[in-house]
Amino acid sequence: MLQDEAVHPADAPHAETPDPSTMRAHYRAEGLAESDLAASPYDQFARWFKDATVAGLHEPNAMVVSTADSAGRPSSRTVLLKAFDDRGFVFFTNYHSRKGRELAENPYISLVFPWHPLSRQVVVSGIAERIGRDETAAYFRTRPHGSQLGAWASDQSAPVASREELEHAYEELAARYPEGEQVPAPPHWGGYRIAAETVEFWQGRLNRLHDRLRYVREAGEAAGTWTWRVERLAP
Repeated sequence: MLQDEAVHPADAPHAETPDPSTMRAHYRAEGLAESDLAASPYDQFARWFKDATVAGLHEPNAMVVSTADSAGRPSSRTVLLKAFDDRGFVFFTNYHSRKGRELAENPYISLVFPWHPLSRQVVVSGIAERIGRDETAAYFRTRPHGSQLGAWASDQSAPVASREELEHAYEELAARYPEGEQVPAPPHWGGYRIAAETVEFWQGRLNRLHDRLRYVREAGEAAGTWTWRVERLAP
């Protein structure tokens, strides 16, 4: 460095960046006991999902979806849950996207619902399967017109030359399908249903002694039926 050069503290790399090692939150005292749980993880999820909604959390249906390719290399992104019942959790996407390609190679998947204001999270692991086209088309019709066009305009996860190219594709579709005209569901776009194998309910507690109760799916006595076993995990 030349003698007359100087580095001002404000110009130093990461000078204003907070130190994550000093960030600490004290979690709530009330916990989660085995006796509090519903008979199935889907019923328990419904309870907590209602709590998150009533509490006014922003997009309580937002979940981190993690997939892996055939070589085991993982990727994650945030996706919106659009339905759930005793059959599993449903979201929609472009089948040509990275997650779509990875699920075609490896159907194992993980979901995380990070409900930080409630000191809660739900972690799901299971297997993803495409839902039927009728179910996809029925949901697609409920989407806003602009979102329907966007599903056609975007070749999700593929490189795009510019923002202008993307907007031009959208404008062409908007001219072809003006507001009020039915837009067909793209053949490369649809839903996945995740049949859970395990579902963990995590409740933050004082001194990092969190409650972690996990439902584990087991085969029932009758063919094709399932039961759920609950186990407590160390925090």
